[in-house]
Amino acid sequence: MMQESNTASLTKNCVVTGGAGFIGSHLVERLLSDGHLVTVLDNFSTGRRKNLQEHSRLKIREVDIAEYEQISEFFVNVDWVFHLAALADIVPSIEHPLRYHRSNVDGTVSVLEAARQAGVRRFIYAASSSCYGLATEFPTPESAPIRAEYPYALTKYLAECCVMHWNQVYKLPCLSLRLINVYGPRARTTGSYGAVFGVFLAQKLAGRPYTVVGDGNQTRDFTYVSDVVDAFVQAAKSELTGEIFNVGSGRTYSINKLIELLGGEKIHIPKRPGEPECTYACISKISEALGWQPRVGFVEGVAKMLEHIDDWREAPVWDEASIDIATRQWFEHLGEKKDSRRPPEPGLCSVTTGAEAKDR
Repeated sequence: MMQESNTASLTKNCVVTGGAGFIGSHLVERLLSDGHLVTVLDNFSTGRRKNLQEHSRLKIREVDIAEYEQISEFFVNVDWVFHLAALADIVPSIEHPLRYHRSNVDGTVSVLEAARQAGVRRFIYAASSSCYGLATEFPTPESAPIRAEYPYALTKYLAECCVMHWNQVYKLPCLSLRLINVYGPRARTTGSYGAVFGVFLAQKLAGRPYTVVGDGNQTRDFTYVSDVVDAFVQAAKSELTGEIFNVGSGRTYSINKLIELLGGEKIHIPKRPGEPECTYACISKISEALGWQPRVGFVEGVAKMLEHIDDWREAPVWDEASIDIATRQWFEHLGEKKDSRRPPEPGLCSVTTGAEAKDR
């Protein structure tokens, strides 16, 4: 059963690192709506100021979280810290591993230490389910083996280890949420080749075919952003510490199902090494411990994305040639392992498609 502080309903002083980003801005919006005070720490390398609306209870500070001296003052008298700031995407992490380590690992340690020194009450970390790599157990539990396939996954996992270490050694009240395939409005529209929704929506607007990796039968545990935000809030309200939770949709859907919902033509591009055939997180632990459940089904979520499709009007439109160039480093660094990887056994990942894909 969910354990909740008696003061959980009172106004909290919150810090959100990476609060101008996709998930962070939705979390800031929710915290303000709930009546809390929020300070956003962001260097705006990927986050956007337009994601944050002016509010009397919102402060925005442009800082580098890896610089402890720049950020420590902002943690004084803070109740809840939500640490979402990080560099994402696979290919750039392969090309710039030192940059990713500084942002994702050093930055996390800096934020942890600032929170510890200030005596904050709750520290919630946005971890990544990419730490599971090519999982072989579905739904994948938090106890699954760690198989980081590239520097992004590794640095997010190392940062999670630091979070748990600060909890163990310094008794900083921490929880880690392993997010999986999060989508929703404000998802990043520029930068490197990455998340499938951003690629497909820009292609749809341009009247171009969807570039499907492999045969399109690979499945993803698409999790809507408002459900993720709710998990963060539930985690902050609880009194649990030192725990790691998966945050997923409770289902998994094929890329072909996504195309069916979006509508349009498709072409196929080569499968990438080190990319899972299936992502499907077990969410029983967080459901039992925090009482959290996802509420937005896939059909509803895709419809919401289409309502906001104009957000991707200025996004790059990827095609076969540009994707080949953008992912060349991926193949060069991971391709030698391609033939040695054993895919999950058939039937291990339950695919929800067709008539079974009913909205919640």
